[in-house]
Amino acid sequence: LEIVVTILNMNDNSPVFKQTNLTKVVPEDTKVNATIVAREDLSASDADLDTIFYELTTIVQGSDGYFAIKGVNNPEIYLQKALDYDKFKLTKLVLYAMDRPVGSTDTTNTATTTINIFIEQADTKSPWFLPCTFINTDNSICISSPYTGRVNIFEIPIEPLILEPGPIYAVDPDYTLNEKIVYSIVGGDTDKIFSVDADTGNLTMNKAATSPGSYLLQVMATQVNNIQKYSIVSVEIKVISKSDYPPYFESRIHNGTVFVGLAPRSFVFQAGDPSSPLIITALDDDFPNV
Repeated sequence: LEIVVTILNMNDNSPVFKQTNLTKVVPEDTKVNATIVAREDLSASDADLDTIFYELTTIVQGSDGYFAIKGVNNPEIYLQKALDYDKFKLTKLVLYAMDRPVGSTDTTNTATTTINIFIEQADTKSPWFLPCTFINTDNSICISSPYTGRVNIFEIPIEPLILEPGPIYAVDPDYTLNEKIVYSIVGGDTDKIFSVDADTGNLTMNKAATSPGSYLLQVMATQVNNIQKYSIVSVEIKVISKSDYPPYFESRIHNGTVFVGLAPRSFVFQAGDPSSPLIITALDDDFPNV
């Protein structure tokens, strides 16, 4: 009597990952479509020799859509969308391995592995002159206003010039890197009247201005580690005549007369002389002939 026994392979084993928890550090400037985690690091095995189907999910709000797998049977994780360190700095992915397709009504065995992604800030932005105003909702672009100042004609101040809205100052917006910044004048100073301190941004004068008017300087802030990371701001310096005397009123007390019922913007008349409008005069000894 010959008895033939056939052993059927039951689906009684779950897929198994080599690692159930991985951590990857990804630079912010990683190119789209670059591989983040290789296929061999994520492929699961199945003792039942079933075909493995994969599904990737993101569990950190605001970071979905950046990472994806190559296909339902290929768990290689790649970058699907450009990263921005200011939007999120870390995320957590969960990769599912199943021995039946997603949506199958058959009994399905599942395994998971967690991938922790830490975003590393890269040197992607040029310096910002401060103060500046953000012009977009994600605060990635900040526009500065021109600096302004005044100097007296024929004079050379000893101290750095006082500017509005403040001293010349720029920062590296890639703040975790905080690269060193140096300053230089790149335009508007053909007579070499001004100098800017390379390290501090303080603006000083080499010689006196000899004619009234304005100088419109172009000051550049450059990262020492990369001269292609730079910004330029305008600095307007007005040359004015020196004022030695404050203005003063010709008379400290003025007396006037108004009449009941006058319309708005009607004249106020001199007290005691209702036919002469009241005139208030200020003088300045710096301008004796005015």
